[in-house]
Amino acid sequence: MIKLTIVIPCFNEKDVLPAFYERLCSVTNKLVKQYEMAIELLFVDDGSSDGTLEIIEQYSKEASDISYLSFSRNFGKEAAIYAGLEHAQGEYVALLDADLQDPPELLEQMYKEVESGMFDCAAARRTDREGEPLIRSFFARCFYRIIRKMSGLEIVDGARDFRLMNKKMHRAILLLDEKNRFSKGLFPWVGFTTKWIEYENTERAGGQTKWSFIKLLFYAFDGIVAFSSAPLTIVSLAGILFMILSAILVLFIIAKKLIWGDPVAGWPSLACIIFFTSGAQCFFTGILGYYISKIYAEIKRRPHYILKDKKHLKHDSNT
Repeated sequence: MIKLTIVIPCFNEKDVLPAFYERLCSVTNKLVKQYEMAIELLFVDDGSSDGTLEIIEQYSKEASDISYLSFSRNFGKEAAIYAGLEHAQGEYVALLDADLQDPPELLEQMYKEVESGMFDCAAARRTDREGEPLIRSFFARCFYRIIRKMSGLEIVDGARDFRLMNKKMHRAILLLDEKNRFSKGLFPWVGFTTKWIEYENTERAGGQTKWSFIKLLFYAFDGIVAFSSAPLTIVSLAGILFMILSAILVLFIIAKKLIWGDPVAGWPSLACIIFFTSGAQCFFTGILGYYISKIYAEIKRRPHYILKDKKHLKHDSNT
């Protein structure tokens, strides 16, 4: 019998989890009857502090096809996704957030597309950003344009983590065990054929988003750093440009003194130039330091996550 594992990362989703579970069960019951498959729900509790784990534990007691992983603390969504993929046992594996911004009803269409053999993965893509703050939507669209040009990968605007993949792609993703993970880039990087399923944006069914503008900004920068060295190239080119401008200014000052005999003045402007170049140097050094910090995180070889508890899993792993 074909098995589908649905990985569900959760972090403080107590308010929305009951509605999500009821809606997902309605979808999975239909899939089980129609396609005669086995479905496992694998919840990954990312160190929740609001009682999310207690709800998941109750669900697992009521149904034998529900498994869960519980982290010792909050390690982040990327770690939760990796843990779920690492422990998923199905021939098909799906990723689905618990906030109901991604409609579980798309699972059937996703399964049909992948099961047909024409695609290795079916992924959800929202066609609009209705309900989002305008400034956030603007920067999100800019980010997708920038990272596509810098990385050379087809990272689709509006792409969600919600997707269903076959075993080949699932195993390929697990080969990438880097610590600084950016899943939206990892999925296109491994290749394989993807069917994009579009839907209109929906609001969270409850609770608060865990992604503030600042967190999204740093996440976007992580993505650029993970898949492109373009910022380092830009820094080098900017350094060359500053050197050329400095040489031109020096020649201008010398010519001005020789031709017009003007005294060398302009201390306020000189101070502004010094402040500007100093700030630019700090900024460029910061970019270089960010790359170094990512290298430092990789060479320490710390685990992606540490498990505090788990249930109904066939093999043990805490890395």
